[in-house]
Amino acid sequence: MLSKTKTLWAIHQMMAEFPDAVGALHSRSPFELLIAVILSAQATDVSVNKVTPKLFERFPDPASLAAASIAEIETYIHSIGLYHNKAKHLKACAQALIDRFDGQVPNNRADLVTLPGVGRKTANVVMGDAFGQPAIAVDTHVQRVAKRLRIVKQSASVLEVEQALMDRIPKDEWVKAHHTIIFFGRYQCMARNPKCPTCPLLTICAEGQKRMGAKNE
Repeated sequence: MLSKTKTLWAIHQMMAEFPDAVGALHSRSPFELLIAVILSAQATDVSVNKVTPKLFERFPDPASLAAASIAEIETYIHSIGLYHNKAKHLKACAQALIDRFDGQVPNNRADLVTLPGVGRKTANVVMGDAFGQPAIAVDTHVQRVAKRLRIVKQSASVLEVEQALMDRIPKDEWVKAHHTIIFFGRYQCMARNPKCPTCPLLTICAEGQKRMGAKNE
């Protein structure tokens, strides 16, 4: 497994390559971010950003969203995968915010994960981006990069990936590191055809060296 020192070096190399890495979902409040992240499950940020302007214009707060029918919510998000289930989650989540949190998005993971449609990853994104709290959200890009660099074993769970990164990265860099790794996975270390020849981490990446060796045979 990659050492703590080399892991931190790798993260800082990624930060140098993608200094402007930030969350790609458009939002103006914790409520809008929460809804956008719920919609982003198994969907691209681009597809979510296409529907949220009209969605938030119609439903600017938990009360308006909770009062809507699932059918109406679906008309705004039908272009996104799993839209039927997500419409149910959005309505139930909005109602839960009203019933249990006075219409406000909670700023801690323990409360966030009790909301319909909200898992640990969504909670971590909201904590980090809406409230500036230290958190690392593990999506497919973060998992892939962590496993290719051997920061964790190939069999590591999402929680194990999150814990390994938290153990190796200073707490005040968690949110920035999370966005940076996503950008690195999206634009450099893609699932298919990663750009190994131009990768700044090739010298410490066993997976990249293996791929390069295979190409040269």
